[in-house]
Amino acid sequence: MEHPVARVLPLLTPAHLDRDFDYLVPPELDEIARPGVRVRVRFAGRLVDGYLLSRLAESDHPGKLVRLERVVSAEQVLTPEILRLATTVAARCAGTRADVLRLAVPPRHARVENGGPAKKSADSDGEPASPADGRGSIAAGSGRAADRDTPRIEDGTGRTAAAPEYSVEPGGGGGAGPVDADGDPVEPGGLDGVGASENDDTEQGGSESPGELGPTAVPGGVDTLAWRRYRHGDAFLTALASRRGPRAAWQALPGENWARRLAELAAVVAASGRSAILMVPDQRDLDRVLRECVLLVGDSAVGLSAGLGPAARYRRWLAVLRGTASVVVGTRSAVFAPAVDLGLVAIWDDGDDTYAEPRAPYPHAREIAMLRAHDTGAAFVAAGFARTAEIQAVVESGWAHDLLADRATLRAASPRIAAPGDTDAALERDPMARAIRIPAAAFAAARQALAAGAGVLVQVPRRGYVPALACTKCRTPARCRRCVGPLSLPGSDRSADSGAAHSPVCRWCGRTEAAFRCPVCGGRVLRAVVIGAARTAEELGRAFPGVPIRGSSGAALLDTVPPGPQVVVATVGAEPLLDGGYGVGLLLDGWALLGRADLRAAEDTLRRWLSAAALVRPDGQVLVMADPAVPTVQALLRWDPAGHAATELAQRTEVGFPPAVRMAAVDGTPDGIAGLLAAAELSAEVEVLGPVPLPPGARPPSGARNGGDEPGAEVERILLRAPRARGAALARALAAAQSIRSSQRAESPPRVQIDPLDIG
Repeated sequence: MEHPVARVLPLLTPAHLDRDFDYLVPPELDEIARPGVRVRVRFAGRLVDGYLLSRLAESDHPGKLVRLERVVSAEQVLTPEILRLATTVAARCAGTRADVLRLAVPPRHARVENGGPAKKSADSDGEPASPADGRGSIAAGSGRAADRDTPRIEDGTGRTAAAPEYSVEPGGGGGAGPVDADGDPVEPGGLDGVGASENDDTEQGGSESPGELGPTAVPGGVDTLAWRRYRHGDAFLTALASRRGPRAAWQALPGENWARRLAELAAVVAASGRSAILMVPDQRDLDRVLRECVLLVGDSAVGLSAGLGPAARYRRWLAVLRGTASVVVGTRSAVFAPAVDLGLVAIWDDGDDTYAEPRAPYPHAREIAMLRAHDTGAAFVAAGFARTAEIQAVVESGWAHDLLADRATLRAASPRIAAPGDTDAALERDPMARAIRIPAAAFAAARQALAAGAGVLVQVPRRGYVPALACTKCRTPARCRRCVGPLSLPGSDRSADSGAAHSPVCRWCGRTEAAFRCPVCGGRVLRAVVIGAARTAEELGRAFPGVPIRGSSGAALLDTVPPGPQVVVATVGAEPLLDGGYGVGLLLDGWALLGRADLRAAEDTLRRWLSAAALVRPDGQVLVMADPAVPTVQALLRWDPAGHAATELAQRTEVGFPPAVRMAAVDGTPDGIAGLLAAAELSAEVEVLGPVPLPPGARPPSGARNGGDEPGAEVERILLRAPRARGAALARALAAAQSIRSSQRAESPPRVQIDPLDIG
């Protein structure tokens, strides 16, 4: 046997065991023990799962090697590119490769992998048929299925492809992926010009101007006229068709068929013989984009999401691995899809919080997508009606470029947007325009649209009936005297008798507050802070008798509504499509969205408003019930998401918040946090902030939950802030500290998150 040693990464939870181990390959496993396969090895007296990384002629371990116990499957499920990506993500997030690989590679389904017959229940998910068994067609020009039955890995024997060598260090495997001059992993989300160096050309994922590229044929079915509405849109398609790697921040026009446009980008890439990954926030968007992709590339498009059953998901994942699927549409986990010859990674609406992984090491799909595009040289597109500060940062750094329409085109496609009481004349006509929830101007616009046979969209921040209460005199939120939880009426879910009088109850402990007294002003009268969607629909039903009132929120989510005069009341993110667009859009309770104690409140509010306003037809009208002097409202009135993102980024840079800096949140008990900080070798540039309470709604880390009545009472958060250039060093220090604490079997290990969405 020429290469008797197998280098294996066991999937172990302790941080100090995130390293490679050498095992002896028995002769009977020599043929199938190839890099990338799943294996079972004996570790500390028990069998554990792992991945075989490479075959070696000899080991640097001086002792006796343990035999490889079993090769679970001959399928090489871990490709070298995904292994490099997992290593880079683990290093960036101060996590372990084992945790990242649990997110990247789905659990094995033996019947599917062996080609057994599929059960109906596994595939009856309503998605178009996918070529999971290898029989699906490939987009024109791809020509990859014939030469790819198994992943391409080779070692010295010529049978397989060896995974790259990794240095074995306590607390993690060696570095992989793009590195800078100091050996630190490249972070494309930085503000220091990463990805814009002189020798970073387009072949290596550079972002030279698409206008410099030569002409290349764009495949049929792609609406080039739609892309010509954007500056450099034609050139961007040409760059994709010529197998280049342009990177862009695409701001979609109002009313744009964005699902079709993303499918067209994927079709261009597939026709050039490469693969594309399209990420969307939820299943509703996935179904919409997948339908468009199937129309353009046929069965070469597959959908990946957590909602699929284990068999269906693994079947589609294998189709991508084996090269029979060239276009992947999915939610956040699709960013790890083992696409062959990746040519495009696109993410729609990257500001949606569903892209943040709730499991360790808590990466964000946007950051993984940028790391993968930078490593592979693939094109990258961050698309949406709005723009986040993170995407604005990479645009300003030069790593990506704007893909925008000019102002004349934007004005022609946008509805008329106004805020009631935005002028002195409007206030003279209606002095209460800014004080009441739905002013007279909004009712007049809705009546006019209904009379013309158009639909009216009403967006509300919350579902339910009366979700929250506050003091009538000073508007201080009503809180429980026992647990400080929010008070609400027991009929908020309409399960109780709406005609009966009820005392408010605590939504945390369930106790009734029969005699409320405001701790600030002593008031005893409560008022509704946010009127929910159900109550809003009820009030609008009385205002417009005889008009159909439809609701879309929570479990009663509507994808589309039929044409005709109607009022659709939807919570944010649940707005259904209407063929031809709505005639009027009413954005209610803007102060409730803008007034949240959240770093991203303004950014998230504008994103939700723009998504709803984009559903209104160009000759329609949008009214936002908010103070017109607020910069976020002004950005909506001008439809200027890029300008708002630039302002947001400048403000965060001034006060030192992500993405201008790297920030780590350490959550846990006081003793656990103190032990981790004592073990961490932090540089003098790292600033320690806190302790502070966990953000509202944040889940306490495992092992730090107490059994008291007040959830998370013993859990606190420490924030570590470092300059962007020292972000990699901060992550390494925290990873090493976690390894030390893990080797010491420390109790209640704290949770470490790099650049979390909720800072607190």
